Amino acid sequence: MPTPGSNFRAALAAENPLQVVGVINAYAALLAQRAGFQALYLSGAGVANHSYGLPDTGQTELADVLIDVRRITKRVDLPLLVDIDTGWDDPAATVKAMAAAGAAAVHLEDQVPAKLCGHLPGKQLVSTADMVARVKSAVSGKPDRDFVVMARTDAAAVEGVPAAIARAQAYVAAGADMIFAEALRSLDDYRAFTGAVNAPVLANLTEFGQTPAFTRDELGAAGVALVLYPLSASRAAAAASLEVYHAIRRAGTVQAVIGKMQTRTDLYATLGYKPKPE
Repeated sequence: MPTPGSNFRAALAAENPLQVVGVINAYAALLAQRAGFQALYLSGAGVANHSYGLPDTGQTELADVLIDVRRITKRVDLPLLVDIDTGWDDPAATVKAMAAAGAAAVHLEDQVPAKLCGHLPGKQLVSTADMVARVKSAVSGKPDRDFVVMARTDAAAVEGVPAAIARAQAYVAAGADMIFAEALRSLDDYRAFTGAVNAPVLANLTEFGQTPAFTRDELGAAGVALVLYPLSASRAAAAASLEVYHAIRRAGTVQAVIGKMQTRTDLYATLGYKPKPE
């Protein structure tokens, strides 16, 4: 019987590279599914920013993330990759909780707690040995062999690309199924990673960060297996929301912006809801 983890691996096998799109709630997940994506992502920044109104500076806890994981996986069957920051106090217990909530995969990183957004300055890393211990703990919590534990390294921006590759190799040797190579700046960096690491490598295309907006085809040619767009839709939605709020406040009416809104008919189509005739 398929599991969330096996579904994630099947999506990776079917689409090269696999586009993984960020969703901040269950409705966003429905929209992403409607657009044809085969895998979803719940960002730690997305939970902090949109569910709690906080910056991505390690202030949210496991329970905070699990709420959104359950809401998404209860409504949409697409496999969900979840950001678990540094694994909190017990990566094994965190993985078990994520799997029980319906997640297909998690990634944990080699920053010190409380971590920073991977594209901000001032990041501090734990030692390779400490991160290896985190990875081993997370792997021990896997409910089945197909559940994916992805190790993220932020070392490229702190220690340089060769050191980041060495760390990634150690994380794979410790049992990591995949590698999240954060804040790389060039396609040559990705080629170096994918050529040296014996595991699928993910590229994070977060906007306004250190990594240029490479195309899927460019990254695929560089050997990248997964391309992540963690907050693209939520950033666009936030900008549109602010525009609408300003327009209503200024004009005292929605008339000028109603054409920008999703219709009730389209809402119901997304929800799969057919209201009874009056």
